[in-house]
This record gives sequence, C-alpha cells and structure tokens, in this order.
Amino acid sequence: MSSFSHINDNNQPNMVDVSEKAITARKASASCIVHLGKEIINLLAKNDNRAKKGPVFQTAILAGIMATKNTPQAIPLCHPLPLQKCTVDIEQVSDSQLKVVCHVKTEGKTGVEMEALHGASVAALTIYDMCKAYSHDIVISDLQLEQKTGGKRDFKRN
Repeated sequence: MSSFSHINDNNQPNMVDVSEKAITARKASASCIVHLGKEIINLLAKNDNRAKKGPVFQTAILAGIMATKNTPQAIPLCHPLPLQKCTVDIEQVSDSQLKVVCHVKTEGKTGVEMEALHGASVAALTIYDMCKAYSHDIVISDLQLEQKTGGKRDFKRN
C-alpha cells in the first residue's frame, strides 16, 4: 500500500494537488442499509411512505442530493466538484430494511466516491430522522462504495 495522499512531507494534512491530472468522466455509486423494523416498514407502506414529519422517501432523496453538493463542507480535504448528475434510490429489500443507493457523475480531475458515500449516508440519516418518532431502534449499516469509474483505476464490488 502506498503512503496516504492527504499527508504532506511534514506529516501534516493537505489537499491533494490534482492540477496535473487530466479531466475525465467520473462516476461513483454508494449504498447503505436502513434497518427500520417491520412495524415502521408496514406503517410507511400503509401511509404512502409518509411519517409524522412528511414524505420520508422524497425528503431523504432531496437530502442525499443536497449532501453530495456539500461534501467539501463536511469532509475537509475533498475538492469542490461541479456535479453533473446525482440520483438517490430507496427500495425496500426485506420486510424490515430499506436500501439507499446514491449515484453521482461529473467530469473532473478527481473522483466522486466521497460525494456518493456522503449522499447515501445523509439520505439514510434523513430516513432515521423522519421515522424516529416511531422508534429509536433504527440502525444504519453497511455504508460502502459499490462502484467507481474514471481516474487511475475502476472499482466494482462483487
């Protein structure tokens, strides 16, 4: 494994210099699981995915998209990127769980993995916030990069 790219010769944090890199198409997708429990899933299904605070999925999707655009404000060494596309998908994957997937695209000198991870996590946190009136026994797990293209190497989770 190579040395950490965000540490300079004086062992201090620094933003990576991407000035010499070529502009390429960059894509990334990240996902996580929201364990809501059967009762909350059933309640949402009966109420057109609405909770006391309002429409859960739509609010989480908007929060996830907003998070991708604000990644450098939350993660100090991320470069600000002009995002060209972002989508957040939420689907029920079991009788007690939702899966959140965030897809991000840009053309730039650095990747959008952090934007995708940030978007998925904030969308999941928004689901938690929208549903916590029903239970605090909600767990967000398995935040992970699913795939990325562009840059030095591509990645796809098996």
